[in-house]
Amino acid sequence: VQLQASGGGLVQAGGSLRLSCAATGRTFSSYEMGWYRQAPGKERELVAFSSGTGIYYITSVKGRFTISRDNAKNLVYLQMNSLKPEDTAIYYCAAKRPGSSRYDYWGQGTLVTVSS
Repeated sequence: VQLQASGGGLVQAGGSLRLSCAATGRTFSSYEMGWYRQAPGKERELVAFSSGTGIYYITSVKGRFTISRDNAKNLVYLQMNSLKPEDTAIYYCAAKRPGSSRYDYWGQGTLVTVSS
């Protein structure tokens, strides 16, 4: 599986961006898909994921970010609204195979910069 993330950029606080992640592979629909981010000087954190059992968001993005997927097109999105400077980070998409305990595949990352 190969993942290609895109959609990052520079936006003012309060603005919106939509990140996309394109995946190869015929079993995409069975994978848990996640979005991580890593801010300068901070550890990478899981922002949201979408799996067969549901959707998860970290508290700091609830109500502002929405993860969605189009299994027919092997795409996963992260719609980010009401962006804050603290959302500035490199965002990575990741895929976890069924039964795996960790994310197995990673995209290259896309930079999101939110100016105040």
